[in-house]
Amino acid sequence: MVAEIQLGDITVDVIFKDIKNVHLSVCPPDGKVKIAAPIRMNLDTIRVYAISKLGWIKQQQRKLRDQARETPREYLNLESHYVWGQRYLLSIAYSENAVGVFLKHRKIVLRLPPDSDQEKKQSMLEAWYREILKQAAQPLIAKWESILGVTVSKVFVQRMKTKWGSCNPDAQSIRLNSELAKKAPACLEYIVLHEMMHLMERHHNERFMALMDRHMANWRSQRDELNQAPLGYESWNC
Repeated sequence: MVAEIQLGDITVDVIFKDIKNVHLSVCPPDGKVKIAAPIRMNLDTIRVYAISKLGWIKQQQRKLRDQARETPREYLNLESHYVWGQRYLLSIAYSENAVGVFLKHRKIVLRLPPDSDQEKKQSMLEAWYREILKQAAQPLIAKWESILGVTVSKVFVQRMKTKWGSCNPDAQSIRLNSELAKKAPACLEYIVLHEMMHLMERHHNERFMALMDRHMANWRSQRDELNQAPLGYESWNC
């Protein structure tokens, strides 16, 4: 069940779930407010709770408005790009041979055919990000399969608009946002664990939170780091 609460010019989306406590979130990129509430909780009680948190809500929305936003990538020489949380400068080289993407010192070398346009540069770089993310995710998945006693049958890596990851428990598959290759490695491991945890618990309920706390005590820090990342072409998981 879903409902809405209006607090002046702030709309609060209320989602009723099989949980014990109320969870309030202010989500990037635009500060949308969400409350997850126990199924039997009265909407008026939730409204009173939201009003009590109004100062905090507005503070979080201000932080998001002030947050840095990424400028659109133009794929030019010496343009800044990120790999595993570190800044690199793009170096474009044209060649008929040895086409590909390589890391060299503090540069991402993009070597491509002479007639390549911006779309080609973008597609090559995005394909490279997908590949390095897939390579980095495999040992993490193997690690957590052993610890959790679950099995991931298939892993998909793609650009996602609204989430850092997702899980299909029935198919035992997880999906990872290729943008994670730009973030610190610890963020990737958090998302891998988060999605694999859904093979044990489908819902973001108290049991899910307790399992996350047991296996990764600092998972909230990793979540916050992702949510506080520069906005623009990034995705988020709120």
